[in-house]
Amino acid sequence: MLISFNEMPEEARLWIYQAERKLTDKEVEFVRFNTEKFLSQWQAHGQDLKSSFTIEYDQFLVISVDESFSQASGCSIDASVHLIEALQSELGISFMTTSQVAFLQNDKINLYPFNKLKEQAKENVISPETLVFDNTVKNVAEFKSRWLKESGATWVKRFFL
Repeated sequence: MLISFNEMPEEARLWIYQAERKLTDKEVEFVRFNTEKFLSQWQAHGQDLKSSFTIEYDQFLVISVDESFSQASGCSIDASVHLIEALQSELGISFMTTSQVAFLQNDKINLYPFNKLKEQAKENVISPETLVFDNTVKNVAEFKSRWLKESGATWVKRFFL
């Protein structure tokens, strides 16, 4: 059961898939179409999942499920991962860039390898004021309040010491 992302409750669970680059308008429409199609039929143990998604900055696919309606199961979560794998295969890009951390700098998203963040901080490529996307947020409330924050107020602050 697909609903508007704005209608999702604060405690709704979510997953953020970060593309390795900004998507073109055509790719965004492809992702939108296929995600809508998948979520409108998404189920767990025969029960519809109340779900939604948003595409942010043409680079992040955010999928959410209201587990107060129906719980997402391991199999249903696996099915959503298959959606991501299909998108990756069709578009030839990765949405699983977990080793890359995304920063918003001068209205552009820059990805830096996690293992190079200390170096980026030392060279002043990133600073405590640089905005970072925290893709570890677990629900809609966290997404709204702390997905994009200054690096110095997140786990990235350890690289500035």
